[in-house]
Amino acid sequence: MKAVRIHAAGDHHNLVHEDAPEPFAGTGDVVVRVGAAGFVPDELSWPSTWVDRAGRDRTPSTPAHEIAGTVAETPYGSTGFAVGDRVVGLGDWHRDGAAAEYVAVEARNLAVLPDSIDFTTAAALPIAGLTSLQGLFRHGGLRSGQRVVVHGAGGATGSLAVQLAREAGAHVIGTGRARAARLALDLGAHEFVDLEGQAVEDAVGAPVDLVFDTVGGDVSARSAALVAPGGTVVSITAPPVTPDGVRGVFFIVEPDGAQLAELVRRVDEGSLRVHVGATYPLESAAEAFDAKRRGVPGKVVLTL
Repeated sequence: MKAVRIHAAGDHHNLVHEDAPEPFAGTGDVVVRVGAAGFVPDELSWPSTWVDRAGRDRTPSTPAHEIAGTVAETPYGSTGFAVGDRVVGLGDWHRDGAAAEYVAVEARNLAVLPDSIDFTTAAALPIAGLTSLQGLFRHGGLRSGQRVVVHGAGGATGSLAVQLAREAGAHVIGTGRARAARLALDLGAHEFVDLEGQAVEDAVGAPVDLVFDTVGGDVSARSAALVAPGGTVVSITAPPVTPDGVRGVFFIVEPDGAQLAELVRRVDEGSLRVHVGATYPLESAAEAFDAKRRGVPGKVVLTL
């Protein structure tokens, strides 16, 4: 099969499109014929790209762990799916990803994909959707009537967080660059703060119950000042620094087939919109990583 692989530590310039062996499927896995794949732009720098869970070298490594495609094989011990099923899922970071014609993935990390959702849209959902769901509710404890700030409201994750928070009955304040304002407001944000033109502390006004930070850096450092005592700052970039009385949470998204199925249901019924910023063919993976590094808004997806 054809796959995108990286043989030595480095950035996206080291990605190569080449022949690779078809994946081995262990007990509990299924093999998926990939239709589209999503990635995180900095995943090539993660330790899990280079070693397995036992710390052993696993290069050459294939990136892109958001998977959308069709089940091609169901080995012994796999349940819940049949050959030909359309699926979407999030793979294990310590295993090869979906920038390939075929990928082996744990069946428990997959959800059935209805015909109404194309593979490109589906591949943009797992990380952004699960991160938003887990960050807002599992780690942030968001409830109806609370006030929440979503930093990076025009991005792949932030745009989904805006919708999920609004649907949960929260008052949503989105932040980001001015170009993201229309999208964030259209998706349900009650207010939008242009971080390039306004001081977020002044614009937000009354203290909020939760800050969900997808941006990091200076934005993250200023987030604690926005939160009322007893509130929470949840970050996906680095552990937030918070004063006494304000809880800080840093987390890494976890695969969850049941949660993903719920997100798929919402996309299918039209209550959740996925923000795809650009698509690239598999053989142009290096260009896709570079495009995201240069700031293409929304999710960049590899298509096969």
